[in-house]
Amino acid sequence: MHTIDSFFGNAKHIRDSRPIVGHSLALLSGALFPLAFSPFDIWWMGIASLVIFLFSLDVDSKRAVAIRYYLFSVGMYGIGVSWIFVSINVYGGASYFLAGILITFFVLSYSLTSLVAVAMHINVSNWLIAFPAIWVMLEWFRSWFLTGFPWLFAGYIHLDSPLSGFIAMLGVLGLGLLTALTAVLLYSLRPERWVVSFLALGVLWGGGAFLAAKVSWVQPTDQTVSVSAVQGNIDQHTKWLRKSVGTILNTYLGLTESEWGRDIIVWPEAAITVTKPDAGPILDELARQGHQTGTTLILGIPDRKEEGGYLNSALAVGNGAGDYQKRRLVPFGEYVPLEEYLRGLITFFDLPMSRNHSGPMSQDPLLAGLLSLSLSICYEVVYPELVRETVEEPDLFVTISNDTWFGNSLGPKQHLQMARMRAAENGRWMIRSTNNGITALIDHQGTVQAQLPSFKAGVLRGEVRVMQGATPYHRFGHWPVVIPCLFFVLVLLVKRRILQRP
Repeated sequence: MHTIDSFFGNAKHIRDSRPIVGHSLALLSGALFPLAFSPFDIWWMGIASLVIFLFSLDVDSKRAVAIRYYLFSVGMYGIGVSWIFVSINVYGGASYFLAGILITFFVLSYSLTSLVAVAMHINVSNWLIAFPAIWVMLEWFRSWFLTGFPWLFAGYIHLDSPLSGFIAMLGVLGLGLLTALTAVLLYSLRPERWVVSFLALGVLWGGGAFLAAKVSWVQPTDQTVSVSAVQGNIDQHTKWLRKSVGTILNTYLGLTESEWGRDIIVWPEAAITVTKPDAGPILDELARQGHQTGTTLILGIPDRKEEGGYLNSALAVGNGAGDYQKRRLVPFGEYVPLEEYLRGLITFFDLPMSRNHSGPMSQDPLLAGLLSLSLSICYEVVYPELVRETVEEPDLFVTISNDTWFGNSLGPKQHLQMARMRAAENGRWMIRSTNNGITALIDHQGTVQAQLPSFKAGVLRGEVRVMQGATPYHRFGHWPVVIPCLFFVLVLLVKRRILQRP
């Protein structure tokens, strides 16, 4: 016992007397954190990195705490969202040097959001106990600030860990809370507290394993649906050229020719590269074939607003109906913030279809026969509450995307991981159709049942099951996690203020 205590004491002395050691640990822990996500999927690394981060935070200097929160975020985003470089350089026309500057600027500036956590950490009493709640507050803030960038949330790492049993109850923010709590329990391990700490860890992780194995919040119906998800593998460099319209359309028609008669066929985002008003004849023909064969075809197509601008939309034609406009747009990809200053400076600020407008927040669901579909276009699937609220009681989830912008980087794999979480949170099967990968069928527990290889044209055929019932997360969202965490932090803030009074 004395040896262990001496180790912690000596390590703390080194860290406190040499701030660069603590700063380096914070940066290192942030850089290790993305290894817990796809495609690496070393889920325990997320917990280990938080333990290292906690070690760096255990100092008395407020300035050091602020720097280390920031450095953790720099390391996390510097590695975890490096895929943005591909879209800027390869498809945005920026040189390696300029793309490097832009991605560096993004990482350094967005990491400033960590100051929200710093304010709470410094001002609450017993920061270690408060850390899990502070972590949730930071992720929640990042989910909506400046339209939100809910990437690299800790809960995603548990899709395949024993804690997966809590997903349908608590959602991704709740799993983030349990991740941070686990890290605190491990960091707090001392010989005199081993029994209590191990008991708490056992209850937490054993409870998750039990829920995953024994508890199901939704039940399968007798209805299975035959689906075909089409992956066209269209080159992004030529996709929006006028001369490519016919070639792209023929690609999708050819891949779909043998699929008529399936219950649902799904084409990816912007599969048709002319606007809806200009695509009338082909849409009529597709609807006719769908009616004749009993098939619902869901396809992505741009639309025009009467007053100007574009909409990223999806249609259900044939044995289905409905029109959906994308509500949450990608900054710089689909619209340009500060457009009057940035538009035209470089190619990246003038990408094709970067003049889009958001669709209305409340829209009717798409229908496939009698089935009610909750549809998300690309980036929308990363927003837990947006997906949860799209349709009150959906039969299936459908998401269409075009991850070609990110090449063979981390981005498409992380995107699929987040889509899996949406299926597990809400207890519904998901059909995911993309231009060049990763096209997949995901079950109600977030498990990929089938997928196509990336960068190849093809059709993913399979059956999905209609589920009934609702998960606790689908009923209540993230508020049962966010509100108690916010209340807990506020209580500690008030307590500290009272204790500081003369």
